[in-house]
Amino acid sequence: MENEKCDLIHSNSIKGKKLEVIDGYTIKYHANGKTIWSKGKMIGEQPDGYWEWYRVDGTIKRSGYFQNGNPVGEWVTYDSKGEKYKTSNRDKK
Repeated sequence: MENEKCDLIHSNSIKGKKLEVIDGYTIKYHANGKTIWSKGKMIGEQPDGYWEWYRVDGTIKRSGYFQNGNPVGEWVTYDSKGEKYKTSNRDKK
């Protein structure tokens, strides 16, 4: 998960991912430039609120929430069919 967080704040050129902002959502694409890799909102340079990551085939891979750039709350990992596989809680205890 740290890799996704780090990759959110770098320029368009990192790993060849195209980035665009549509209706306030930051959308990054896989290296093919066609399928969505991730989407969510940014506040300044940090992810905030609900984010989703996708596989190249378009199935959801992971989802979760950020607050001030830090993962919080429930994070869900999905299997290759997009079915919920694992849930973890990112709140600090």
